[in-house]
Amino acid sequence: MARTTPPRPVDVEAAFPELAALRRTATRLHPRRGTPTVHDSSVGGPLLWPADEPWPVCTIPHKRGSGYRYSDVLREREIRERARQRDPRGTTPEEAQEIAGFKRGRHAPHLADTDPIPMLAVAQLYRRDVPGLPDTGEGDLLQVFWCGFERHGESRYELHVQLRWRHSDDIGMLLTEPPTPEVIGRPELVPYPCVLHPEEVVEHPYFMTLDPTLQNRIDAWEGPEENEGPQYIYDLSTAPGWKVGGYISWRLTGPQPLDCSVCGTELAPLLTADEREWDPGTASWTPYEDQQDAGVPGANVPTLVSVGRGRLTIAVCPRDLHHPLGLVSQ
Repeated sequence: MARTTPPRPVDVEAAFPELAALRRTATRLHPRRGTPTVHDSSVGGPLLWPADEPWPVCTIPHKRGSGYRYSDVLREREIRERARQRDPRGTTPEEAQEIAGFKRGRHAPHLADTDPIPMLAVAQLYRRDVPGLPDTGEGDLLQVFWCGFERHGESRYELHVQLRWRHSDDIGMLLTEPPTPEVIGRPELVPYPCVLHPEEVVEHPYFMTLDPTLQNRIDAWEGPEENEGPQYIYDLSTAPGWKVGGYISWRLTGPQPLDCSVCGTELAPLLTADEREWDPGTASWTPYEDQQDAGVPGANVPTLVSVGRGRLTIAVCPRDLHHPLGLVSQ
């Protein structure tokens, strides 16, 4: 089923014409649980991967023997989904007892800090579905991976992300059983398999990145905080949920420098992985097709992914996509 975002509550470009020059197209991916194949764009689905090509691994030093068993994460989801379909009241006592055994622990003590561990397949995007993908000249298919631990970077609390571009029509024998990690840091790093329903929408810059004079005019236009009318930040600038392109929502930290570490060019948002497709503040972005179920628990968290503070944007250098990535956690 296609997903359709309602028109914005007001025409913000009519109120502030200078925003027209700043508009960007973003592709909302609208992941919804399903059974994607290797030939589909997906989040958490199987990848179109050659059998003779090594699977991406993380070799960055960090503790990797303690956490949650990857197999336990999948088994718990299987139990809960089966219970949901059978009885909305939840699991049986036997199922609840099995789930209670899925605990964090030192499940892989044999792993050294530098042992290569398979990365998680996060998403694959075909350009035919997402025309806004950068044209690298290296193929029509983008595949996204991250390590199952948030223990990288200077802070030691960051993800390690890898991207792969490939030509989808240039694949021989397919890998049928991709390697998986024994242990992961958090279940919320494992995407639930979802099919995508891409939709292009218009976005405008995050409020605090605008010229201060324009910020003041928008503030005056919105009126007092208790005003129940549309709000620029929530309703008129950046869309929630998984998306390609568009603008970054700096909702927690405020705008931060985001320049390429090699050439100094400002990095551009490539893929945003968001915990929620909508919330009470961004309800105006809820697709028409989801509105009747908007209040159902879990309806707005289809992928079960929550990275860092809840939303992760992977940014790339527009001059050279092989330059180091930028990761923005909000």
